[in-house]
Amino acid sequence: MKGTRAAQRYAKAIISLARDKKVAEEVKNDMDSIVKTIGGSDDLKHLLSSPVVKNSMKKSALKEIFKSSNAVTLGAFDILLENNRINILNAVAKEYLKMYYGTSGMQEAIVTTAVPLNKELEEKIQNKIKELTGAGAIIKNIIDDSIIGGFILRVGDLQYDASIARNLNNLKREFKDNTFVSKI
Repeated sequence: MKGTRAAQRYAKAIISLARDKKVAEEVKNDMDSIVKTIGGSDDLKHLLSSPVVKNSMKKSALKEIFKSSNAVTLGAFDILLENNRINILNAVAKEYLKMYYGTSGMQEAIVTTAVPLNKELEEKIQNKIKELTGAGAIIKNIIDDSIIGGFILRVGDLQYDASIARNLNNLKREFKDNTFVSKI
């Protein structure tokens, strides 16, 4: 990914400043919002990466979109703009979240399900996360009805697939490779 090392350096500086000012949690919420907003808007991605759009225009757009952000976050926008690195804002936000969760003893778990999680399912998944990793996690739920049922759990580089779609594909593969069934 382009700009990953730079994103790590910026994120490290931002998290250090946020901790010094005791606003790391607020900045984490801002970074989460940045990741969701940029991830959901191709127009914003293009605006930030466009060399044609002036930095003043990018700055005013970011300040308007994220107007309720913490001063540390707004300062990060200024630094990234000043250094002509605003195109890596999304990567910086993602790196900040990784560092925040890594140092707070928590991790982020992405759970893909066919239906939204309720409290009971969330507790079961939290238990599975503890069983697999030995620690709890903050769960982000993604809805994808193509998995039919069950769930797919991603924590860091670990993936646990308990989806019905995977089980059906496994059965299909077994029947396809079975010499007895293929003769019928």
